[in-house]
Amino acid sequence: MNRQRMFRRCAPHLVVSMLLLSAPAGCAAGDAGTVVAEQSRTAQITVATPAAAAAPTAGVLPPHMTDPLPGMPPPLSATDVYVADRELSPTVADHRPLVYVPNSKSSTVSVIDPETFRVIDTYAAGGSEPQHVVPSYDLQTLYVTNDLPIGAGSLLPIDPRTGKPGEPFPVRDPYNMYYTPDGRYALVVAEADKSLDFYDPRTWQKTHAMAVPDCAGVDHMDFTADGRFALVSCEFNGRMLVFDVAERKVVKLVDLPGGRSGMPQDVKLSPDGHTFFVADMTADGIYLFDAHTFENTGFVPTGKGTHGLYITRDSAQMLITNRHEGSVSVWDFAANGLVRKWFVPGGGSPDMGNISADGRVFWASGRHHDEVYAIDIVNWNLLARIPVGKGPHGLTIWPQPGRYSTGHTGVMR
Repeated sequence: MNRQRMFRRCAPHLVVSMLLLSAPAGCAAGDAGTVVAEQSRTAQITVATPAAAAAPTAGVLPPHMTDPLPGMPPPLSATDVYVADRELSPTVADHRPLVYVPNSKSSTVSVIDPETFRVIDTYAAGGSEPQHVVPSYDLQTLYVTNDLPIGAGSLLPIDPRTGKPGEPFPVRDPYNMYYTPDGRYALVVAEADKSLDFYDPRTWQKTHAMAVPDCAGVDHMDFTADGRFALVSCEFNGRMLVFDVAERKVVKLVDLPGGRSGMPQDVKLSPDGHTFFVADMTADGIYLFDAHTFENTGFVPTGKGTHGLYITRDSAQMLITNRHEGSVSVWDFAANGLVRKWFVPGGGSPDMGNISADGRVFWASGRHHDEVYAIDIVNWNLLARIPVGKGPHGLTIWPQPGRYSTGHTGVMR
């Protein structure tokens, strides 16, 4: 693959005003969450900060951002693909601030008021096993992905203005869902079918199916800074897949150093666009991949059952959930290493989630504890643990800052 390599690493810290929305008054209270005041135990890790490399000239994009996928919104920063994630789009101004929790084992969706930490609604997910709540590319609809029964499946649309569901409609095997960075396709991750299926997001007609027979457990992905390629995890055979977005073709498969016993999960691009991070649940850490050559460049242990990856609103750090040990590790991009590990008080199983619009609270599902955690990531304490249905999985908090969504639980750019 003829792609120019870039090695300069930058970690900008831009200050952009946030447009904050408060929860509307008068919500009917449902099941109360348990608000806690106890201080968690926190392990601090000291990491030497390397000398910063010179940043590209202001206004001049580096080579890996200069030829974006046609139709993709142009990058706003030469050093930060997430710079738009500081400010809410005017198109979500009338959206109700809520947390949506798909309960995989209960076939329901719990809805939480983030101001009161209470479940205010619960409704049927429209399928047998809801997995993720995915914001649409244009930010106007949330979709619950239901990948069962096998050979069927459905999407349940939710109106973010009201928090209420519409009617589910059939989409085959949507374990997870993403959007191509140009917004042209909804990209259904058909795990059981070993396929990545491209749908017209307006008509929901399948237009292309990209078979990935050598990627058992096709799972999570993220896109390069130019939107032209994606790195995809193969959960059940310890490897990663790279595909060309425009050509809809597999480019290569990369075996993880841990072999076929590896279980890669979430994938996240660094703010500067040079590195992919891959969580591995059996290796108990994160793999690093060069985002230009897709070669594995390292591994960092983080904790038992490494699962989800979340960039903070200032693009300075990345939260890493370690599901099996009930902890959250923090990667600092300027320090190029881990700087903190925080444990859920009394134990837990933080899985998937996202960060509040103001950047202060990390919301995560407690997969094996049937609860949701609201974690203050400024002061690092647990604000609440909220009982929900059984097997809570890919929750999202909405609205979130950004121009457009590439899917999952709200990967915004």
